[in-house]
Amino acid sequence: MFISAPHVAQVAAEAAFEGVEELEGNKAAYARNRDRLLAGLPAAGFDRLAAADGAFYLWADIGHLTNDSVAFAARMLAEAGIAATPGVDFDPARGGRFLRFSYCGAEDAMAEAPGRLRAWLGR
Repeated sequence: MFISAPHVAQVAAEAAFEGVEELEGNKAAYARNRDRLLAGLPAAGFDRLAAADGAFYLWADIGHLTNDSVAFAARMLAEAGIAATPGVDFDPARGGRFLRFSYCGAEDAMAEAPGRLRAWLGR
């Protein structure tokens, strides 16, 4: 039996649409996570945020807290249990004053994070 290339492409294209509902659910969860962090992080001391549209992270200016994002991120992970990526991973020259917070984690963890950071920073 011969299966034509256009037929294979059509079957593959149809299969690509099978996960749309699940993907839309993930997208909605990420939007809720983003909104939670944008609402909660300022009270924790992270009030200089740039929310990236179409990405899964918030870019935070932490220059008022530190100029060493590597050490700050390591302390935050060890002491508050919150992980973030140091800005120097993206900008070696000026990244010491920035962190990148991802919001593609579990919704309950995103809801809890601002409170844990607030307690860690004593706010």
